[in-house]
This record gives sequence, C-alpha cells and structure tokens, in this order.
Amino acid sequence: MKKRVAVLISGSGSNLQALIDAAQAPDYPAEIVCVISNRPAAYGLKRAAHHNIDTHIIDHKLFENRDAFEQALHEKLAAAKVEIICLAGFMRILTAGFVNQWAGRILNIHPSLLPAFKGLNVQQQALDAGVKESGCTVHVVTPDLDDGPIIGQRAVPVKAGDTAETLSERILREEHMLYPQCLARFALNGLEAALKTAS
Repeated sequence: MKKRVAVLISGSGSNLQALIDAAQAPDYPAEIVCVISNRPAAYGLKRAAHHNIDTHIIDHKLFENRDAFEQALHEKLAAAKVEIICLAGFMRILTAGFVNQWAGRILNIHPSLLPAFKGLNVQQQALDAGVKESGCTVHVVTPDLDDGPIIGQRAVPVKAGDTAETLSERILREEHMLYPQCLARFALNGLEAALKTAS
C-alpha cells in the first residue's frame, strides 16, 4: 500500500511538482492525496489541480491565533487519512504542539547542508561565511527550527561570483532530485531505516 502524503506549500510549488512527477511512477511508494496552502494565491495549488490532486486553502490570516490555524490544519490532514506530511516551501513555523501530534511523520527540505545555516536567507548566509560548498537537506521536523534527524543531503559547490540568486538556482535543482528520493525511502522503510540509509 502506498503511503498517503500531504504536501504543505506557500508559494510556487516547484518541489511539490518534483514530488508529483515522482509519484506518477507505478512503483513509487507514496501518493500525494492533498495539497494545502496557507496562501490563497499560491501557484502550487494550480500545479496540484492540474494533476487532479485535492487542494485546500487554510489561510492563516483568517484565524485568531496560531493554535486555531494549526487545529484546522490538523483536522484537514486527519480527515484525509494522511500518513506523511511534506513541507515544500511552507512559510509557517509549526508549534511544538502540532509537531508532536505528527511526531516522526513530517519531512522538510531546507536549502543548506544542515546543521549549517538555519532559518531564512541561507544562500546569503553561506556566501557571507565564505564556504566552498552548500547544498540541501531533507530532515524530519522536530519542535526546534531546521533541526531533526537528517534523511538525505546533496552538496553544491559555491562558485566565484555567485550571488544568492545563482546559488539558490543550483541548489533548487538538487532539491528537486533529493526530496522525491528521500520521501520514497521514508515511505518504503520508515524512519529508522531511512536514517540508516542516509548515514
């Protein structure tokens, strides 16, 4: 049985598209059953609809507080019988309460080689630090920001003359390959096996 996956987005959804494309393969061990955006205008919603995937808008601005927003999110995920949540450019920090409800079942992709360069503007952080290599990481989400067990990474060289934009473009291409691979491994073998494979 394929694992039921929800993808949470806030924007264009290029990583969502990579996951959708991978999930088209008959032997891929996960299926995307819904896409949820906290921003009504997110282009990723159109990508999902194009593939007849259920889409939902849960606009965080319409809720009194973060707890109310996350309760609505939790209810939608539970109703869809979701087994794995993939964050793909989801620009909301999830509370410890929500993360603990879904402990060990939330994946995120981050555009640096964690534990280096957490948070936002990470490509500029990498350039400012003068590193020779950056990249991307898929990890299990924990209550701590950009923390949690690492499932996979891909390295990208930092070139002379790179800007945050050019570095970001090269990292994004690697993200599109890494995320589907890590989700497949996670869906097929579970957390412990996925971590062993990564190490």
